[in-house]
Amino acid sequence: MKIHSKAPFRLGLAGGGTDVSPYSDKFGGAVLNATVDLFAHTTIIPRTDGKILIKANNLDKAIELDAALTLEINGELDLQKGVYNRITREFTNSPLSFELITEMDVPSGSGLGTSSTVVVSILGAFVEWLKLPLNSYEIAQLAFSIEREDLKMAGGKQDQYAATFGGINFIEFGSNSVQVNPLSINMTAKNKLENNLLLYYTQTSRQSSKIIELQADNVIRKVEKPINAMHFLKKQAFIMKDALIAGDLNEIGKVLDKSWQQKKLMADGISNSLIDEIYTSVMNAGAGGGKIS
Repeated sequence: MKIHSKAPFRLGLAGGGTDVSPYSDKFGGAVLNATVDLFAHTTIIPRTDGKILIKANNLDKAIELDAALTLEINGELDLQKGVYNRITREFTNSPLSFELITEMDVPSGSGLGTSSTVVVSILGAFVEWLKLPLNSYEIAQLAFSIEREDLKMAGGKQDQYAATFGGINFIEFGSNSVQVNPLSINMTAKNKLENNLLLYYTQTSRQSSKIIELQADNVIRKVEKPINAMHFLKKQAFIMKDALIAGDLNEIGKVLDKSWQQKKLMADGISNSLIDEIYTSVMNAGAGGGKIS
């Protein structure tokens, strides 16, 4: 028996960063994102020999362990082990023996919510294998809790919900609540959007945790410029929602561009000279707007 699961990666179109605590806890956040046909894949193959084999094909890494109630978090395939530890703690109360294989259609650190999407994909496979009684909100919240609380990984909340729900969603975040609002966009507007979006790979990656920590620190210290930038980005998410529903490509481009200019004010290190050069060149070539994912 093999259990397969996949979860889609997302493009953040507006409001990104306002889903990060403590901003979302204090002011409330709003983001608009859309998933694409690029996925994180998970396969679970049950075993009976008391062993756990974990393979991350995109990282070309594999480890074999004795089945135990808790696997050590030591920097080696911690996402996979973190999900397993939560599953055994909350649902099985006993060790499991299996082979777990993960693979991604994009490189790590490519800005499409990779780690969160992998976690959601792994959870999906465990939910299917063990027939766990979890709905979409519960899976997304569990993924968030594993990353942010168990593994202490800095980040926001939008990626887990985007990967779990899929589609084009306007998502609002409070201190203790998340509301996912799927957007009803007619086929003509959706086709216009798809035909006018280009996803460009810079062949570079980054550790977003450093930037997120700076962003959170700016809110804690009440630094005015970054906080005002986040307020602006949240407003742009509402404007982007209306523009998408109307299929207004000009307005969509303007929101992307305005949001990117403000995003760079949220924390140091969000952009660099290469990214700025690429962005300037595509705007000079006629783009209506863009952003760095």
